[in-house]
Formats: sequence, C-alpha cells, structure tokens
Amino acid sequence: MTADAEIQTALPALASGNVAVITGAASGIGLAAAKRLAAMGMKIVLADIGGARLDEAGNAVAAIGGNGAVLAVATDVSRSGELDRLADKAFEAFGEVSLLMNNAGVGNNPGKPWENRDAWRRLLDVNFWGVVHGVEAFAPRMLAAGKAGLIVNTGSKQGITTPPGNLAYNVSKAGVKTFTEGLAHALRNEPGAKVAAHLLIPGFTYTGLTEGATEKPAGAWTGEQVIDFMLASLVRGDFYILCPDNEATRSMDEKRMAWAIGDIIENRPALSRWHPDHKEAFAAFMDG
Repeated sequence: MTADAEIQTALPALASGNVAVITGAASGIGLAAAKRLAAMGMKIVLADIGGARLDEAGNAVAAIGGNGAVLAVATDVSRSGELDRLADKAFEAFGEVSLLMNNAGVGNNPGKPWENRDAWRRLLDVNFWGVVHGVEAFAPRMLAAGKAGLIVNTGSKQGITTPPGNLAYNVSKAGVKTFTEGLAHALRNEPGAKVAAHLLIPGFTYTGLTEGATEKPAGAWTGEQVIDFMLASLVRGDFYILCPDNEATRSMDEKRMAWAIGDIIENRPALSRWHPDHKEAFAAFMDG
C-alpha cells in the first residue's frame, strides 16, 4: 500500500483538509474510498440513495474523520438537479471540492436489446448519465477554483471487452470510457486548468453489484484493494486505472482487450471470443 505522505505529496488534490465528493458511497468501492480518504484527513461528502445504508456509511466514515468532516447527502445521480443540489451542499459545507468520484452504478440486467425499455433507460440514466451529471455539476466550479483537482469516473472491463450477459451494463460502461477519455482531453486543453480526469477500471470486485454472493468470492478483490491500487495508479499519473483481481492478471486483461479490438482489425464476427468458429483461436492467443 502506498504511504499517505507519498500520495499527498504527489497529489495535492488529496491533501489533508481538502474535500472529496463520492457518489455510490454507501457501499463497495465508494465506501472504501470514503474511509481511506477520511483517514488521510480529507473532508468527505458521501452521496447515495437515501436510507439506512447511507446513514450507516456516514456514521462509519465519521468515526474515522470526525463528525465535522463528513456530510451524507441522499442523491439520485440519474437526476441532474440532484447533482446540482449535491454540489451546492458540498461547497456550502466545506468549500472547494478537489476530488470528485463518479462511482454510483447499478447492474440490474434488463435483458435482450429489444426488451424492457424502461429498465434499459434506468440503468443508463444511473451508470452513464450519472457520470455526466456529476461532471456538469462539479467541473466548472473545480476549474474556477484554479487549484489541483481530480475527477475519477468508475468504468468497467465490461465496457471494453463487452462480454455477453448484460448488454445494457456494457453499453453504459463503454459510454463512461468514451466520455472520460474525451473529458481528459478537454481538461488538458482548457487554459490554466489544474483538474485531471481518470478512468477507474475495477476487476472482479465484491460490491453491492456482486450477483448471488453473500460473502466475498475467492477470485474477487475487496473495495479496499481497488482503492489502494487506484491511489498508487494516480501517483504514477495513469489515466487508465486497470485493476487486476485474484483471477485475472494484467497480462490476461491486456490479451482479452487486444483480442476485442482485433475483431475490428481482422474483420472477425462480433464478440468472436464467444463465437464457436473462433473459440480455439482465442484460447491459443491467450496461451501464446
């Protein structure tokens, strides 16, 4: 684990006393981030759907950082007005925000491409539009402050290799990837900007989205491991924070991603990794 002093020296945005806003903060990766950053002396704004889980998360983070340094705000990220309200509350309570983690997400599978339009829309409203709404609400104020800032958007490997199983989720996370790449470009071309964007790409992680699991599967990382990896990656200046896990190494992920883009280059069938005519070739590629 990278030492706090090293992190805060390399990343002034994460200095003690600065403010972090985290969506999806009531559990999983978001809660792990809130606890770690509170332990580093940052003031924390937790945003999630209101209820007992958010209250419990706020209390847990306050036990680390102190009641005066923690604010929990019930927020539905699919509604732009609620992100604007979250920004107002954060700035009113603690002042300028130096870290925004757009981490809120849902994984309920709405089914086939031609099914359940409303469920598709709800998933995209949270996973994709929630990120856009967060950037719209916070980025202008972070830029106006003229200070070092970070925006970290949570994507997924499923938005890159797009495996069969939950197409709507893949679409949403592919959108987050593309949006964050464009955001990073826009920020670095903004005169005087000291705010940078990064894409967090967790591996298999035990969170509230882990289907059918009541305890951490052996192959999964914890949210705490993801945040430790994220912080070390930010110190290195990585844009793509590509996390391994206990099942997939960096090398395995790189090969899977290379095969996915190879479908276009080689003019193979869509998702050829799962196509009966290409399964053996893919296996050989992974073993090579």
